[in-house]
Amino acid sequence: QSQLVESGGGLVQPGGSLRLSCAASGFTLDYYAIGWFRQAPGKEREGISCISNSGGSTNYADSVKGRFIISRDNAKNTVYLQMNSLKPEDTAIYYCVVLGIQPMCIMRPANEYDYWGQGTQVTVSS
Repeated sequence: QSQLVESGGGLVQPGGSLRLSCAASGFTLDYYAIGWFRQAPGKEREGISCISNSGGSTNYADSVKGRFIISRDNAKNTVYLQMNSLKPEDTAIYYCVVLGIQPMCIMRPANEYDYWGQGTQVTVSS
């Protein structure tokens, strides 16, 4: 059985940091570009960052650019999202997803993807 499992979410104060992990089980991530999406209550699931299979290409949504850093460690079969300078509007459930075999990462609408993790809750509040 193959799955993605997110972890690292929790409650943090504004300005704080969290590091999310996306670990693969039952398959290897080496061939795949991976994306991070988030979904707040009442809002659509939005793409915030992605990374190519080699890690050589990354993209960020304007809302997180300069604050979040995506990375991967293929030896550990894991993709990370380092979130810094967190704001209350970052509060959401965060999901990782297999985007496909891509030398560069391109995120399409969330409903076009099938291979999601279960999500991890991030709450930014004082």
